[in-house]
Amino acid sequence: MAALDFSNEILLPNETSKERFSYLTPMALFEEKEVVKICAPMVRYSKHAFRKLVRKYKCDLAFTPMIISDSFVKSIKARDTDFTTSYDDRPLIVQFAAKNSDEFANAAEIVTPYCDGVDLNCGCPQRWAMVEGYGACLISKPDLVADMVAQAKRRVNKEDFTVSIKIRIHNNIRDTVEMCRRAEKMGAHFITVHGRTKEQRTQPVDFLAIQTIKHAVSVPVVANGDIRSLDDTNRVHEETQVDGVMAARGILANPAMYAGYNDTPLECIKDWLDLSLSLGTSFNCFHHHLMFMMEHLLPRVERNVFNSLASTSAVLEFLSQNLGID
Repeated sequence: MAALDFSNEILLPNETSKERFSYLTPMALFEEKEVVKICAPMVRYSKHAFRKLVRKYKCDLAFTPMIISDSFVKSIKARDTDFTTSYDDRPLIVQFAAKNSDEFANAAEIVTPYCDGVDLNCGCPQRWAMVEGYGACLISKPDLVADMVAQAKRRVNKEDFTVSIKIRIHNNIRDTVEMCRRAEKMGAHFITVHGRTKEQRTQPVDFLAIQTIKHAVSVPVVANGDIRSLDDTNRVHEETQVDGVMAARGILANPAMYAGYNDTPLECIKDWLDLSLSLGTSFNCFHHHLMFMMEHLLPRVERNVFNSLASTSAVLEFLSQNLGID
């Protein structure tokens, strides 16, 4: 990666000082906003173009997809493949899957110039991740998680740069509270809580557990799980008093949800076309995002036709003929 200057205020070539790009860092967001609206780290989906899209629709903070720290540290090719950004893709948190402190700290050190914080994934419930020692298996290793946070903070040691964790809850909420307190003691700046255990998939989110964690720690707490609209955002904030909410499937289906839209507006779809095509997004990613966004717009037969399209030109022609999007 080139040595770029992604400080809080960035002066671009040929700009005057009045045209500087500025933004609030993650902790400044938590201090200034009643509830911080966040785009989750979604594998394959929360990449550069999508992050820029949701920022246009009142998303305050975005995460990268989960990146495997070991390969990221060892391979320049993996870095170039897994992490792309730009000066205006801020504030940005890079999430890593790691299983030891050195891996996490090394990865954090590499991305420090290009983002505003790193996050440790302690919540991925997929079997492959837990078998490899990543994700949700870490909630049973609170001492290791606390040390990983401490080592990353020690290695980076940069003002306004956050180190956070994203977890799932234990069957016994006392274990979750203890884990969060240990992470806080070792310097975690904020904690995101998905309100399900690692065994649960579609069960209702336990917002009472999230509220319990919020009351047990002094750092900001973010609620994750079943956030599908601005109404959900406000309701969960009122119920739990959390400092932020994080949407995954909801914002994937409707990138404009935080702006108050109940369904994806056509203008948002047009913005996706402009951003994704200008940034060279792969066809599969480009197409899959549209499949999620347009599910509410198309009858089943037309949806099946759209989902089977195999080229960018075919997608653009379909949008023009069926939705008047040119």
